[in-house]
Amino acid sequence: MEWQELLSTLRFGLEDYHKPSDDHRNEFQRDFDRLIFSAPFRRMQNKTQVFPLPGSVFVHNRLTHSLEVSCVGRSLAHSVALLLKQKHSEMTDTIDSIDAIVSAACLAHDMGNPPFGHSGEKAIDTFFSEGNGKALASLLTPEQWADCIHFEGNANTFRILTHQYKGRRKGGFVLTYSTIASIVKYPYAAVNTPNKKGKFGFFWSDRDSWHRIASTLNIPSVGQEQYVRYPLVYLVEAADDICYQLMDIEDAHKLRLLSTEQTKELYLSFFDEQQREHKHTILNMVTDENEQIAYLRSSVVGELVDACSKVFVENEELILQGQFEGSLIKHINTSQKQAYEQCSEIAVKKIYRSQDVLDVELAGYKIIYMLLEELSKAAFNPEKAYSEQLLQRVPLQYDIRAEHPYDKVLAIIDFISSMTDIYALDLYRKITGMSLPTV
Repeated sequence: MEWQELLSTLRFGLEDYHKPSDDHRNEFQRDFDRLIFSAPFRRMQNKTQVFPLPGSVFVHNRLTHSLEVSCVGRSLAHSVALLLKQKHSEMTDTIDSIDAIVSAACLAHDMGNPPFGHSGEKAIDTFFSEGNGKALASLLTPEQWADCIHFEGNANTFRILTHQYKGRRKGGFVLTYSTIASIVKYPYAAVNTPNKKGKFGFFWSDRDSWHRIASTLNIPSVGQEQYVRYPLVYLVEAADDICYQLMDIEDAHKLRLLSTEQTKELYLSFFDEQQREHKHTILNMVTDENEQIAYLRSSVVGELVDACSKVFVENEELILQGQFEGSLIKHINTSQKQAYEQCSEIAVKKIYRSQDVLDVELAGYKIIYMLLEELSKAAFNPEKAYSEQLLQRVPLQYDIRAEHPYDKVLAIIDFISSMTDIYALDLYRKITGMSLPTV
């Protein structure tokens, strides 16, 4: 892969009308602004990140997480650009734009996640693999069925950005090819996924869109419906890795799942003895515990940004050849990697398995599962009176009355995955009769 080909201002859906904007922004800054002002981005303010929403203590939701990832991604990309220009003096004009591309992609990276976090994804999977949705398997091809039983928020993000929903314009968000490619962490279809977790980057229905992007940017294929990663994906992934781990620790401290001393020690473990002494000097000047934790968290973010930037540049050739394995965070120095893994272990024990998190996951699973059940019955039995009433609740952009079963299923998933936590709960209550309108 070559940087000159990878950094393209061509817009998806406007290939036949490629005219750069005449305003003061570059094309990738326009991507960023287009995402910020979009409805799917706004809806993330009421989508669970980890902890239940809302609480007496404000913690991260999908929106605040995405904004922070975008900031870290921009810093990562800016650092990488400076280092690459030292290696390749001829690349100055080409490489300057990667911070705008990465920051825009980071904004979008979680837009495809359904309500209630990972429990929402699991509910969609199991409805089709274990529940009444199994009856639809005979109506779909193996490739189409794989999309249903392995629902993936990453693939759904790609769909949101590129799919032409009913009544909407061609090309979805009409973003640049480079920004869209930067969010595809798993560049293969569900039926061909090579990883044990079953993650994939695009639904079978959207594979032609990915082929077009990969072909234009000259991203090599490595098998049937499988490609190497677009290089800037590594920076988007690293920004996400840094943020969700470190911010979850800070949220856990605010919710008293971790003590102040525990939290300080987790963050300080990223530094050597000399650095720790300096951090303690600063901490002794600040008496507010939350401010102390925020200072240490920001210091760790800075350390990991520098470390991941160096890993990227040191492995630039392997990345461009599609031969780099693993994430950037897995290749940082041993002491920092151990500190990061320690945070991961604590997060699993103290945060992701905490009572509050498990409660919202259980409730979210039940809500999403029931909505899938009712909407599927209505979509495949539209002649029934109740079905007609329920289908009228589905916005027209979701083609739930499509003729092909696969298109119906995707429309149902599109609608449910777009919901906020509150909207899903409200619709659940209305369907079950728990919330009746005032007469």
